[in-house]
Amino acid sequence: MSLGPWQIALIALVVILLFGAGKLPRLMGDAAKGINAFKKNLKDDKSDPPNDQAMSADTGDAVPDPAKKDETAKS
Repeated sequence: MSLGPWQIALIALVVILLFGAGKLPRLMGDAAKGINAFKKNLKDDKSDPPNDQAMSADTGDAVPDPAKKDETAKS
C-alpha cells in the first residue's frame, strides 16, 4: 500500500494542526542541530588518537603497555 497525494496532504494537515505552524520550523531546526552535533562528535571521535596506556580496572591508575619495551632499561 503506497501513500497517495491525498493521504500525504491529510497527514501534513494533521501534523500542522497538532503542532502549530509556528512550532514546526523550530522543531525541524532543533532536529537539524542535533543531527549536525551527532555527526561532528562522530568525526571528532575518529580523529582522536588511541590511548597508549590502558587504565587499570581496580585502581584507575595507568598501566603501561607490556608490548612496549622500556628504552632506559637497555643501558
